[in-house]
Amino acid sequence: MLVVIAGGAVWSGLSGPAFRERESIDIAAANLENTLPQGLEAQARAGVTDEAASRGAARAPSDAREAQVLALVNQERKNAGCRTDLAPDARLTMSARGHSQDMVKRGFFAHTNPDGKDPGSRITAAGYRGGAWAENIAAGQKTPADVMKAWMNSEGHRKNILNCQFKYLGVGVAEGQGSKYGIYWTQNFGG
Repeated sequence: MLVVIAGGAVWSGLSGPAFRERESIDIAAANLENTLPQGLEAQARAGVTDEAASRGAARAPSDAREAQVLALVNQERKNAGCRTDLAPDARLTMSARGHSQDMVKRGFFAHTNPDGKDPGSRITAAGYRGGAWAENIAAGQKTPADVMKAWMNSEGHRKNILNCQFKYLGVGVAEGQGSKYGIYWTQNFGG
């Protein structure tokens, strides 16, 4: 069974069903005071604080699948009329990757982890201060094309991907043999 959960930007709730043939939960993001999963907090604190310096080719996604998702997102946005591509952001990538790894490690699938840390708190803890944000998560899709197809067929996910106000994206993918869904995907958008 594949699972997809839609995330919403801080200024809106979620809308629309995800998949008829897939288990789905819609969760609006709240702003809580918390930090990244254990081990990532120090990385976030040691990260670059200058927003412009934290981006660029040297900090592009390190997993080829993450880079493919970014390219597919930008193609969808171009097709929808967005004038600019999303740029990779190291802090959003750290947040997204950390959340995917946390879901694998602790065996949950949700925007809010078992400690109550939500997307806004994770994104902020990673050092991102860009204002508006949104998160998409998915699990079970084996390839970037599969996960993008799933997200684009879900109203809430599609809305986040095609929101031309967003400027930056972090993508995280993690796999865990023996985990419930095998592979977990997270997108963190920033405006």
